[in-house]
Amino acid sequence: MQKKHRQWLLVGVLAFFGTGVQAQNWQVPKPSPGLMPNPASGKALFDRNCASCHGADLKGSDKGPPLLHRIYEPSHHGDPAFQLAAKNGVRAHHWKFGDMAPVPQVTPDDVAHITAYVRAEQRKVGIY
Repeated sequence: MQKKHRQWLLVGVLAFFGTGVQAQNWQVPKPSPGLMPNPASGKALFDRNCASCHGADLKGSDKGPPLLHRIYEPSHHGDPAFQLAAKNGVRAHHWKFGDMAPVPQVTPDDVAHITAYVRAEQRKVGIY
C-alpha cells in the first residue's frame, strides 16, 4: 500500500474510532454538548453548503461524489469523518474529483445537522 494511502486510511480509522483523537495534528471537531442533530435543519444547511458538489439529491455531480453510496456508510466513513472533511478538507482517495477543500463557513453544529440529514437519506435507500 502506498504511503499516502496508508496515511489516509489511518486518518479514516482515527476519525471513525476517535473521540478526542488527534490525526496529523487534527483534532476532531465536536458539536455543542447536548446538541440534538436535526435532519430538517441539516437539509437546509446541505443545500446551502454541500449540494453544489454533492448534488441536491446527494447523488453527486461533475464536481463531487455521491453521498448516497456505500462508501459513505457509517461503518466506512463514520460521522467524525464528516467533521474532519468540513474542517480540513479531504485528499481525493475514492473518486477522481480532486481534493475537497475545507468548508470554513460551517460549524461543528452545522456539520452534525448535515450528517443527520445525510444519514437519514442513506437509510431511505438501504445504506446503514
